[in-house]
Amino acid sequence: MTAPPPDEHAAYVQDMFGRIAARYDLMNRLMTFNQDRSWRRFVVRQAHLPPGGWLLDIATGTGDIALEARRQVPDLRVVAADFALPMMRVGQRRSGANGIAWQAADTLHLPYTGAVFDAVTSGYLFRNVTDIPGALAEQIRVLKPGGRLVTLDTTPPPRNLLRPFIQAHLKYIIPTLGRIITGQADAYSYLPESTLGFKTAEELAALMRAAGLIEVGCRRFMFGTMAVHWGTKPPA
Repeated sequence: MTAPPPDEHAAYVQDMFGRIAARYDLMNRLMTFNQDRSWRRFVVRQAHLPPGGWLLDIATGTGDIALEARRQVPDLRVVAADFALPMMRVGQRRSGANGIAWQAADTLHLPYTGAVFDAVTSGYLFRNVTDIPGALAEQIRVLKPGGRLVTLDTTPPPRNLLRPFIQAHLKYIIPTLGRIITGQADAYSYLPESTLGFKTAEELAALMRAAGLIEVGCRRFMFGTMAVHWGTKPPA
């Protein structure tokens, strides 16, 4: 099947996340057996955030990473940005949200000058963009020299004895759960499909190095189906 043009894909993703915003956090907890919170804590630790520094959490959704960053570094200045506005409206009602700057932004065209953030984080961003190198370039552009880029995303399950069971969970259990909890079966069919069709952890790490990041690393979670990647913008 031919992939939709980039603009159509972006519009679909934007609309999809708008439709599932109200139950997005609940579904994440159910799908990951409540493990996603610990992964986001790990993302923030890997960002090496300085006291009083600046963080951009792009594709922030309901602000899980942004809020966790403020918990770990209370005087941190956080910009939480997304192009799915209903998701951010849910996040703005959460405890601690008043200490965060919520802004509309497209990851491929960030509305910030260069070299302003100490770290850029994201959760489940790269599998939803059509131009991963372009998104990486924008994030690196707004990072200060020596700043950290950290991202959490799904990764195709490894080829081992568990793979058939993981694929069945992705293809059948998650869409059924999504239909019951959110009433949006198509959204929770897209999410597993985007996981199975996404880059491997090694391929995403290679793209990060090709974009110019150094000290690139990765840690997998949940039977190898989730991965946190990090890298550093070279010093000036």
